[in-house]
Amino acid sequence: MNRRHALKALAAMALCPICSPAGFAAEGAHWSYEGEHGPAHWGDVDAASKVCSVGAQQSPIDIQSSIKSQLPPLQIGWTKKPDMIVNNGHTIQVNADPGNMLTVGASKYELLQFHFHHPSEHLIAGKTYPMEVHFVHKDAAGNLAVIGVMMTAGQANPAFKAITTAMPGAAGKPVKMTAVDMGQLLPARRGYFRYAGSLTTPPCAEVVNWLVLREPIQVARADIDAFAKLFPMNARPAQKDNRRFVLSS
Repeated sequence: MNRRHALKALAAMALCPICSPAGFAAEGAHWSYEGEHGPAHWGDVDAASKVCSVGAQQSPIDIQSSIKSQLPPLQIGWTKKPDMIVNNGHTIQVNADPGNMLTVGASKYELLQFHFHHPSEHLIAGKTYPMEVHFVHKDAAGNLAVIGVMMTAGQANPAFKAITTAMPGAAGKPVKMTAVDMGQLLPARRGYFRYAGSLTTPPCAEVVNWLVLREPIQVARADIDAFAKLFPMNARPAQKDNRRFVLSS
């Protein structure tokens, strides 16, 4: 197995929506967002996570500039509403049912899960948002595509309200919730930035095609605060872009 295939396998393990709710922590590799196990030390978690400190295509980044390009539109076919939610100790994650698809040009990906960060991990022109949601997709070959959506305080969002109402207060196994319409977590306009990057948690595998939407969605401040009570800070700091090209639609 070559290095890239090995990294893809690790990425699939890290993102598996039916794996142990505690993620890598359950396997003895402890990491957190602060202190001696925080982002500055993720490269020491285990051998597979060394790329967290030595990688050249790490995420998130501060999207300061981009190259206008003829990028294909994001064709989102999320037809099945998920109803399983888990607190995995690092975030709140909603596990997707099979059959929710994303098509980008000739590439087709299936949605695995989506989860939240407080505050946002990506910055746009130096601006941090109160939260960010990541929709994690994988194609048949194991390639990952993650849609990132910024979240700002404003009008209540029915889907996010349902999620914060149902989210477990402690790490554990997935539990049932009212099925949510994931489309409500997307802005009306789907212009996006595209760049090659990594997972934003250990093992930080550099196997992600990032699709960061330019426009945020609005959610109620009370719902942001409810999430923040469980996760006051669960965002990796912006990483060096290392002269990577960021394309914009």
